Amino acid sequence: MRIRSDSNGLRSNFHLNPSGISAGAGWFRERFHRLRRHSAANVGVNSPSSTDGHPAPGDEIVIHTFEQLLAELDLHKASLLVKDRENCLFGEITEEEALKHHIEEVNKLAADRGALEKLVLEAVQQSLSLSLKELSNEAAVSDLRKALTSAVNAMNQEEEQDQLWRHVKCRSPSNWKKLHDSTLRTLVESRMDNPLVGPVGQEEKSSIQSDIQCMGRQLKEDLLMVIHVVKNCYQPEADICNFYAMLYHKALSSRLKKIADFVLEDRDCIFILRWVNEYYPGILQKPELAAEINVAALGKLLSEELLEPLEEQYLDKQTTELSNCMNRVLEEEINKWNQGKEPTSDDSCYNSPLAYDIVQFINGMVTGSEKVLGSLHKAQKLTSQLPDLMQRFKHFQEDIIKQNRQNSKAHIKANLNCVEQFRDVLHRKSHLFLADVQQKCLCVLTDMKKSAHMYLLSPVHKDLKPQYQKLGTSNWLKRNAFEMLLSSLERQFEDFQGLSKPCHQELIGQLYQEVTEEYVKRLLRGDVKLKDKEQQQKACITVMDNAESLRMLFSKMGSKEDWLKEILSKIAEVLKLQDIPAIQMQIASLGSAYPDLGERHVSALLKLKTNISKAERKMVKATLLDTLKESGAGVYSRTFFSKVEI
Repeated sequence: MRIRSDSNGLRSNFHLNPSGISAGAGWFRERFHRLRRHSAANVGVNSPSSTDGHPAPGDEIVIHTFEQLLAELDLHKASLLVKDRENCLFGEITEEEALKHHIEEVNKLAADRGALEKLVLEAVQQSLSLSLKELSNEAAVSDLRKALTSAVNAMNQEEEQDQLWRHVKCRSPSNWKKLHDSTLRTLVESRMDNPLVGPVGQEEKSSIQSDIQCMGRQLKEDLLMVIHVVKNCYQPEADICNFYAMLYHKALSSRLKKIADFVLEDRDCIFILRWVNEYYPGILQKPELAAEINVAALGKLLSEELLEPLEEQYLDKQTTELSNCMNRVLEEEINKWNQGKEPTSDDSCYNSPLAYDIVQFINGMVTGSEKVLGSLHKAQKLTSQLPDLMQRFKHFQEDIIKQNRQNSKAHIKANLNCVEQFRDVLHRKSHLFLADVQQKCLCVLTDMKKSAHMYLLSPVHKDLKPQYQKLGTSNWLKRNAFEMLLSSLERQFEDFQGLSKPCHQELIGQLYQEVTEEYVKRLLRGDVKLKDKEQQQKACITVMDNAESLRMLFSKMGSKEDWLKEILSKIAEVLKLQDIPAIQMQIASLGSAYPDLGERHVSALLKLKTNISKAERKMVKATLLDTLKESGAGVYSRTFFSKVEI
């Protein structure tokens, strides 16, 4: 085996004692003087070619000088030479001796460390020198990784030396970690000041938009380069991906702050908001980046203080645009009404585009604004003007009803369909609206539905009045009297065409309830006197038959309010029963189901049965009061008797 050495034949694979105690003073003096005469810069590091650490027979070990290692950018090995020289120098003699007799070697060490530091920082500066396209060039990637890994290892080695010899005053600490961080900070700042220029797109962009987009593209490509190449050159504890992400985050943030200080055009304002809340988070959430970067720790690009004026500018613009759109749609409907036109009809259903168009505007703007603002709550503020529009819609309907023109019914039916659409959206897509906005709009829509129902049903009740008057009289028990009421009702149903299925069903259900209320009111206020069990049994059968006839008729027309039959059935049972305890139980059942049942209703019902005394009526009413107290009456889902005036 042959060994190639420098001119003095020195080898650098000696072992040092960090505590400063040598194997022998003579050995150290001899070695140190030779190092001093010939400079440890000329000391080589052996490179055995065998994998087990022992040279194979006939192999040649090449010894590289410090300068050669620097030239080859084998910075880690170069740092090991500096380490050995420092350990040899400061580990075997006092600092006073070093300054007195070996100042030349101390200065030489400092100079060599300075030369090494320069190359280490240069290697760090080249960390992002490749482009994403060059990742396919394996040789270029390998060279970069090799140089950077060596530089990082040298840096770590020097940090250890700083700790080992921190008590030696003549050796200034290198602080390469701080230099490394500041170098990367400068590198990132430089790249963000001179970002990649993207391809020229079809869409015309402002200079602000182009600058931000270029910085974003540079940020994305550089972070991908860090993950694909740079990360593997550092130890895991360095957390280099998050360090780079933080540097780029701060760099982009500082540039956006400067831009945000200016009065911006609306399109630039929107673009910045989208970058802060949509585009930038979208970049970091890409799987490759999200797996390596703690996105939550970065925070927002701009503070709330800086975002607030931008958000106000954006919301003002969007609010104005939404208001104009909604008002235009309503004005078109008002003009159509004023010109005597009827609403359009689709599948025999009167349609108005008002609800559909407004819902589309709101859905699109709130959904889009949520992305721009990064907050659904902030985007919901756009709907704050909706209650005012609903009030105008309500006033428009009131004018239609008041003027009662030839086309009024058609417009009211179209409005009912709109009301149903609005209510559906307010319930089904409640996330689009502020809570108070939703509540205010629903209240207005409820009033509109009630007034529309009243307008459409009032003529029906007027036509049915002669039949109503026969209820509760001696003619009531005659079947043909009630059949005339049913026939009149059937004829009225023909006038309810033009409504959507849900609106038609709701209107028919409302009519069903009002007819039942009228039936009960006429019965309780009538002059029928049921003197004995036979008459009371007959009255029970009549009410039962009437209840079933009404249910069948209204079910045929689409009503789902089957609960109304139950009321008449319970009343019929009271008419039939003879025992006071049984009557008490039936009244208690009716009161539990409908807590708006009052003492007057019970008293009027019992007065139909002339064989019940005043004292017995009092007992039954007392039972009702106890039932209402126990059930906690006052809040219930359905009302009926409160609308039956006695």
